[in-house]
Amino acid sequence: MPVDKSRPPQDRPWENGWTLDTSRTPGTRRLYLAGVLAVATIVACVTAIAATHNEGDKPSKTARDEGSGLISFSSQPATTTAPQGDSGLSSVSPSPRGPRQQGAEPTVTVTATPKPPKSTASKGSSAKPKPAVTYRSVRAVNYPDRYWHVTEYYVALDPVRGSESREDSTFKQVKGLANASCYSFTTHDGKYLRHSNFVLRAARDDGSSLFEQDATFCPRDSSYYPGAVMLESVNYPGYFLRHKNFVVRLERFEYSSQYLSDSSFRLVAALD
Repeated sequence: MPVDKSRPPQDRPWENGWTLDTSRTPGTRRLYLAGVLAVATIVACVTAIAATHNEGDKPSKTARDEGSGLISFSSQPATTTAPQGDSGLSSVSPSPRGPRQQGAEPTVTVTATPKPPKSTASKGSSAKPKPAVTYRSVRAVNYPDRYWHVTEYYVALDPVRGSESREDSTFKQVKGLANASCYSFTTHDGKYLRHSNFVLRAARDDGSSLFEQDATFCPRDSSYYPGAVMLESVNYPGYFLRHKNFVVRLERFEYSSQYLSDSSFRLVAALD
């Protein structure tokens, strides 16, 4: 029978001559198993991440097949038609067709931007409207059959006699030369009515400031005759046109019934 040699105690190797086996590092097997387990864990994680990424890239067909309203458009560019017209500007709008069938490519229609209509006015022509021309005849309130009438030397208050008389009793009412809110009156031959030596006359415009003021009169409502006006001088405030001995003159205001009657006039439609 083989002799059973028991292993000497390891806590006192110097007493029995036994020494430790130093050919293998203690714990090597455990380190090897831990490394294999770590590598297996890393491989499993990488595989799971790759599988999850691949599943996320696949298009979901369930919602589209069940009619939930979600539409997946193709990644290919849509075909467009070149815009017409000279401007090159276009607006893109979806096709007016009904719901697109499964698998059909989306379509895009291009609508040319409409151009503004061209003006029918000819080149070089002015589009400004011509100002309205107002022609008036001036009638006395206390002599309704008599009107201002231009004579050779002054403006008289005369009855209407014929076509020539009607023409000389018709004036173009324009904005005041010295004040646009007031009136100036011109005759058929281009003269202006102005006061000179306090008498109303017809004269050519000499371009002076004095002429512009002499030919400008501001209308004031007559207190005695509704609808009638009194014409006050611009450069002589408080002086009004009135007829006296059937001659139209410029005189200082007087608070009398005679003055109020003689200085009140109606601007009526032209006689000619």
